[in-house]
Amino acid sequence: MCALNQPKNTSDPVINKIRSAIVHRGLWMGLILKEAKKRGLDWEAIGHAAVFDTGCMHGDGIKERMDVPGSMVSFGNTFFTDDIKKIFEIEVKKLDENELCLEYGHCPLVTAWKQIGVDDEMLVKLCDIAMSGDRGIKSRFDDFEFELGKTIAEGHPVCEVKFSRKS
Repeated sequence: MCALNQPKNTSDPVINKIRSAIVHRGLWMGLILKEAKKRGLDWEAIGHAAVFDTGCMHGDGIKERMDVPGSMVSFGNTFFTDDIKKIFEIEVKKLDENELCLEYGHCPLVTAWKQIGVDDEMLVKLCDIAMSGDRGIKSRFDDFEFELGKTIAEGHPVCEVKFSRKS
């Protein structure tokens, strides 16, 4: 079900090291949640809550670093730095004061979860849990909405992520 998810740009040693660190983070997350599932715990709720809380902390940091409070453009440029765009091979499809539309071409977390043999159903759920971080970030911005489209975990070649201004 999962696309190959191979990064296209691998020549930057710093980006490769950061990707490896994200894979390591994904291994921890995946193995902890697999163990929680095996023990009969509500692993999905645990994962969503913990990752959402992490996103809230990141959202507070983004908000503090933004040069124009409330600006979607400032949010996009603060959150999605050049390094983040390289790591996840993100193409910014649109960035204006109403919308930030992104396509992720690579996901190190999916790489990690496939390494530990996560089945397709759990892979999609882990991806959704990971995106609770973005939901937590969005929660720090009352005027923004978050939408997750297609994902690499579902077998698509890209993940579609959209932040938009509430109407």
